[in-house]
Amino acid sequence: MNTMNRATTETTSGVIDKLRALLGDRLSTADAVRESHGHDESWHPTEMPDAVAFAESTEEVSAIVRVCHDAGVPMVPYGAGTSVEGHIQATHGGICVDVGGMNEVLEVHAEDLDCTVQPGVRRMQLNEHLRDTGLFFPIDPGADASIGGMTGTRASGTNAVRYGTMRENVMSLTVVLPNGEIIRTARRSRKSSAGYDLTRLFVGSEGTLGIITEITLRLYGIPENISSAVVPFETVEGAVDTTIYTIQSGIPIARIELLDDVQMDALNKYSKMDHPVKPTLFMEFHGTDAGVAEQIAMVKAIGDDLGAGEFQWSDKLEDRNRLWQARHDVAYACKAMRPGCEIWATDVCVPLSRLAECIAETRKDLEGVTIPAPMCGHVGDGNFHLAFVLDPNAPEELRQAEDLNERLVNRALAMDGTCTGEHGVGLGKQKYMRAEHGDALNVMRAVKAAIDPTNIMNPGKMLPAQN
Repeated sequence: MNTMNRATTETTSGVIDKLRALLGDRLSTADAVRESHGHDESWHPTEMPDAVAFAESTEEVSAIVRVCHDAGVPMVPYGAGTSVEGHIQATHGGICVDVGGMNEVLEVHAEDLDCTVQPGVRRMQLNEHLRDTGLFFPIDPGADASIGGMTGTRASGTNAVRYGTMRENVMSLTVVLPNGEIIRTARRSRKSSAGYDLTRLFVGSEGTLGIITEITLRLYGIPENISSAVVPFETVEGAVDTTIYTIQSGIPIARIELLDDVQMDALNKYSKMDHPVKPTLFMEFHGTDAGVAEQIAMVKAIGDDLGAGEFQWSDKLEDRNRLWQARHDVAYACKAMRPGCEIWATDVCVPLSRLAECIAETRKDLEGVTIPAPMCGHVGDGNFHLAFVLDPNAPEELRQAEDLNERLVNRALAMDGTCTGEHGVGLGKQKYMRAEHGDALNVMRAVKAAIDPTNIMNPGKMLPAQN
């Protein structure tokens, strides 16, 4: 399925001419524009599209897709460019379809706890729009990603332990298929038994099945009380066990994040904080005043038995925002450890009962490694990350990172986990798809072939080439 060749220069030139007639100056072939759309925030090399089309409506996306489809020219959907596994590199050239300008909140149904947005809406923009309604959208992957991109990669983030991922919070989609046809995958009802679940098919499809142009999302009431805490531990094991016992005890904690000592040192320096340089949990509790007080007491009792240090509390909005912004800035804190270097970010997810073992074995792997590899993670759902800070022009450093990443993924798969809990597959995790999915990979290829038989929608991503 990934054997597609780059379209001929003559064919692509004809498509560019047609799109320029359709879009005017919203079709760009400028080198700077193409370069900026030829890479995400990962270490994967830039691969530029032949042109970038800036769409403004579902109908316009459909028109762009029809032109490309008729000529057999590949397309790569683009939102904010914040992915980290090489999702948007134009490996086969073609047209990058940028929907970032489609950034309107179309409808808010406060009484139904849902809203409909265009794909270019950013998560922070959405919550600012919702602020006066008393509602919020909880999925928080860290970067100010676009809702379309979050849907395409099945994003999650710090709140997933309580509110779930994009998979649980997308109710319906409008999608432009690879032939230009426009479909709506579901209605706004909270549940349905009618037909195949097409919404879940497109959530996490990474732009390989179509271009998402509208998303209907679940919303939640802003809690009466929100309290955040930071607590250091003497050991990673103590922090991980506190997490496991908290979840197994049924405590409805909203966020519980682990940062190891290497990551805490980098965070302190980058975000101008002074937390102990020890394995640390960042936590947040949502609920009524009484409910939050009860959750805090229960978690503190668990932590005290497992080597927790002093809990530092943040109840004021500005203090909580500063705390979580620091957590979200860990990628930049990692980069600051070695100026001029890049980050190879990777993640895995395992059943919660295997989390402590997986992290312990991973830490042994990191002993004696010459490149920094801070660890952090959404440990409340068994998901953690490594960030290899390396010189991409140093073959030995790349080799080290590749070896460590492969050992990490194989370890997670052996524990009945996944090669990626939230980053997605893109280019970086393709080679592990067969090991994870076995013969189910053939079903995925059949779905791709049925919807995109000419393989023009983000070709070269997710599904590995057939040998």
